[in-house]
Amino acid sequence: MLITIKNGHPTIQTTFKDSYVLEFLGLPETHSESDLQKALTQHIKAFILELGNDFIFMGEEYRLQVGNQDFYIDLLFYHRGLAALVAFELKIGQFSPEHMGQLNFYLEALDRDVKKPHENPSIGVLLCRDKDDEVVEYALSRNLSPALVAQYQLQLPDKKLIQAKLHELLAQELGARDE
Repeated sequence: MLITIKNGHPTIQTTFKDSYVLEFLGLPETHSESDLQKALTQHIKAFILELGNDFIFMGEEYRLQVGNQDFYIDLLFYHRGLAALVAFELKIGQFSPEHMGQLNFYLEALDRDVKKPHENPSIGVLLCRDKDDEVVEYALSRNLSPALVAQYQLQLPDKKLIQAKLHELLAQELGARDE
């Protein structure tokens, strides 16, 4: 998992996953960010179970006012164990470096205007349909905000495909031992 971390979040790597399975949403392969957001909020309990313990849902389209403009975070959570706000930005396509600029802006606004003095810096999660790990690594390498890029799947791979891959890996492992 590629994450950038500021001080104050020592357990962040064990809190977040690299990939989330959102099969419970029942979305078709082709869907919009709005469809994804609506489905996640309609199934918020199942989504929180997929995220893990200690997440508290604070809102969808969470409004931030900066200057004379309004901005909206797709989903905002609070994580009790990390004592931090967690902003989720949803992207239905592949990760793109410019997504980090948007997320960093939201994290700065949260830290300046929403975060309580006793809380840790806000964390950003870009939840994308797909990601190229090398592009993510470059995008995060100079990033100062605690942020990560995770991908989502709408369904688990077919059981037979998983079994075939396991058998293939076992055969390779046994073949390597015999050499």
